[in-house]
Amino acid sequence: MNLLNDVRDHIEQARDASGHTTNVPWASFAEFFRSRVYDPQLTMRNVLTFCDDERRLRRTYTYAELGAIVERLAGVFHSRFGLTRGDRIATLLFNHDVTVLTYFAAWTLGVAVVPINIEEPPEKKRYILEHSEVSTVFCWQEAYEELCALQSDIPTLRHVIALGDAGVLDSNRTGKKSASNGAARSLRHSPSSSRLEDHALIVYTSGTTGPPKGVILTVANLLVDADAIASWHGFGLNDRLMCVLPVHHVNGIVVTLITPLYCKGSLVLNRRFKTNTFWRRIHEEQVTSVSVVPTLLEFLLDADEDITPYDVSRLGGLICGAGPLLKDTAARFEDRFGVPIRHGYGLSETTCYSCFLPNDLTEEQHRHWLTGYEFPSVGVPLRHNLMTILDERGRSLPPATRGEICIRGRTVCAGYFKREDANEATFQWGWFRSGDEGFYLVDDSGRPFFFVSGRLKELIIRGGVNISPLEIDDVLKTHQAVKFAMALPFENRYYGEEIAAYVVPKDPAAAPSEADLLAHCRMRLPFAKQPKVVLFGDDVPYTSTGKPKRLELKARLAGTLAPYRDTQFRDQ
Repeated sequence: MNLLNDVRDHIEQARDASGHTTNVPWASFAEFFRSRVYDPQLTMRNVLTFCDDERRLRRTYTYAELGAIVERLAGVFHSRFGLTRGDRIATLLFNHDVTVLTYFAAWTLGVAVVPINIEEPPEKKRYILEHSEVSTVFCWQEAYEELCALQSDIPTLRHVIALGDAGVLDSNRTGKKSASNGAARSLRHSPSSSRLEDHALIVYTSGTTGPPKGVILTVANLLVDADAIASWHGFGLNDRLMCVLPVHHVNGIVVTLITPLYCKGSLVLNRRFKTNTFWRRIHEEQVTSVSVVPTLLEFLLDADEDITPYDVSRLGGLICGAGPLLKDTAARFEDRFGVPIRHGYGLSETTCYSCFLPNDLTEEQHRHWLTGYEFPSVGVPLRHNLMTILDERGRSLPPATRGEICIRGRTVCAGYFKREDANEATFQWGWFRSGDEGFYLVDDSGRPFFFVSGRLKELIIRGGVNISPLEIDDVLKTHQAVKFAMALPFENRYYGEEIAAYVVPKDPAAAPSEADLLAHCRMRLPFAKQPKVVLFGDDVPYTSTGKPKRLELKARLAGTLAPYRDTQFRDQ
């Protein structure tokens, strides 16, 4: 019990940044939401535009329309499915206005959302649904039968609900009952029924060891980070943010769903990112900011579209993070399109962004911090949080000295769901330990500019998405001719990192071919997780305690993989 109390104390210390924060003026998400949708100055203004290029669909909502639909949907969620404060729901949805309505309706009720990528393999979906103890899952029609089949194996899962353009299309309810939940309870819609510290999101991240971890983000986390982002970039009433990133990830949710509502602006939600509509949509919708990952910058550079027919004068820049940004990519993009990159850094555990390059820099200063060092700077800490560099004993390090990037403040999550082991390891010394290696330099005015120099963790970050190499290892090892296999990241211009496989065959005389192994993975992994290159060896790189030496192997093979740096691998 003392250890558990100590861990909780460490989490609370890491979530405190006294003197570096301001309070948000609402007691709950419902109160915040209503302060926007029922504001007489906003009711008739556009708040949401949804664009689906494949269906040639464009749908818009005013603040008043959004408020009315969300309130009505929240009532359905409560009266028909018994959802109320403290419940958890899972969503297997893609970028769609229905997804946004579902999130807002859940949060209005005080219900936490567990967003799941629809492309995850069935076993990972099952794990998250079971571990998170959700009572209800919302999915698109195509996933309905798959989830109904899982329902009998997951004790807490009472409802599977299929959604579509028309709202609730189908639902399957089991006979399972819960002592704390039931449709007969009165509808609790008042702001006083929920609190800022209620769980809003549980986002499962890929782990380097063990199963995925559920990051608990509270309503306060979402609103505080939205406040910091809006304040830093000066977003307000006339800003229009465009979302091209998936809204099952904190970047899409916080930057381009919550922040526009927070700053009383508006949102343009795209079904998916497309290079051939990106600039035209910015022009047609008068977009002022877009959140992207470095991969999308490479795609736009390759498309090399002539943007002179478009008016992008309102575009203040592209917010960019969630993966390694190459200096060359940043410089070429800014030179080619004349649009500044607002580079930043953060993690799911810190809600989203923790720092950005300042927007008050001159063009020369901006380019200096973006390209003048070995790595592009991720900038200066936002309000509500602090950042530092600590050594392995938790001691602060001076400028230009590499150590672990650590963060403290109100953007830090409330811990990992049902993972006290991870909480103990991650929250130490009164800080959240990012697992990323970095350093900082100080400018003439005393501001610390942070840099990410590598990862202490072994996650592969491809196109801004965290991928656990263990899943790929396991697939490779199922090949009958493989003795040992390990997935490795290598630097790639398009995705920041791509994936290679290091393989030791059981019998060198009957070793599988690269094509054979790639085909084996293609049948078992989505394209993003498939190795693109296979390297063969004869030594099994384990430590004396049985841990694979992935980082050592990555460094050893970096030269061999260097020729693939500028290769764009395509799905077959």
